Amino acid sequence: MPIDAGGRPFTVHDLEEMPDDGRRYELIDGELIVSPAPGWAHQEAALELAVRLRQACTPEYRVLAAPFAVRHDIFNELQPDVLVARYGDLTMKNLPAAPVLAVEVMSPSSRLKDANLKKAAYARLGTPHFWLVDPDSEAPTLTAWELDGGEYQQPEHVVGDEVFHPLRPFEVKFSPADLVAGLRP
Repeated sequence: MPIDAGGRPFTVHDLEEMPDDGRRYELIDGELIVSPAPGWAHQEAALELAVRLRQACTPEYRVLAAPFAVRHDIFNELQPDVLVARYGDLTMKNLPAAPVLAVEVMSPSSRLKDANLKKAAYARLGTPHFWLVDPDSEAPTLTAWELDGGEYQQPEHVVGDEVFHPLRPFEVKFSPADLVAGLRP
């Protein structure tokens, strides 16, 4: 069944009418982004990262896993795989402000969207930290960007067992391999 907004940009009101079919529906500048249900490697990495972030989280922040809407305006709604938000910015329904950290875990079908389209959208929103995780079980990676002057600068790229140790938004320490360790017995 085709999805059409009648020749106009999609809005968050249209998203509320989307079917609950296991797909993720997001909006970037009124364009509908539809992603299939993620696979095991994606879910393993996202959940493990959310747990590690939650354990390290300081009281002024909250860690949430998808699906949870970052709804900046009626034409933009993103659902990062993992997000860190200021406690005071959250509502029970969504995050109407930029997250402090947005994390996208790549899947084969989302690689280009996550690395380009979503990264640019988070930068425009003013999200200070953006991480991109590739949960490849043979060579998992994490690339972390920080916003500087409205654009992301790439401060760190770690592979496999290399330790990632950011101090912002709060201190945490892990390797990309830690995020996919549950894929092995």
